[in-house]
Amino acid sequence: QVQLVESGGGLVQAGGSLRLSCTASGRTFSTYAMGWFRQAPGKEREFVAAIGRITTNKYYTDSVKGRFTISRDNAKNTVYLQMTSLEPDDTAVYYCASTTSPYSQLPYRSAYEYWGRGTQVTVSS
Repeated sequence: QVQLVESGGGLVQAGGSLRLSCTASGRTFSTYAMGWFRQAPGKEREFVAAIGRITTNKYYTDSVKGRFTISRDNAKNTVYLQMTSLEPDDTAVYYCASTTSPYSQLPYRSAYEYWGRGTQVTVSS
């Protein structure tokens, strides 16, 4: 089993920056990809970004391209989401997730086996 814990959320003004972290523990040796999703009140959980074990394999949803950067430190079993130029529409609970499959369809929720409990990001105007 793998446990994921997010941190780094908070309240920030529009245009500001935050860096989210997610650290995995447990049987992390088989982790292939890690990703970030977010869910705003009344909306479905949506894909934000993902990164493979080979860290050149990165994916972003269109709305965050150029503003968010995903990275990972495999030795620390940690994935990061650097968020800049934050907008009120970025307000959501952000969840990290991981999968052991190298052939997962990473933008889809069904690809991921393990989920953190989330961290709140609030962007005010």
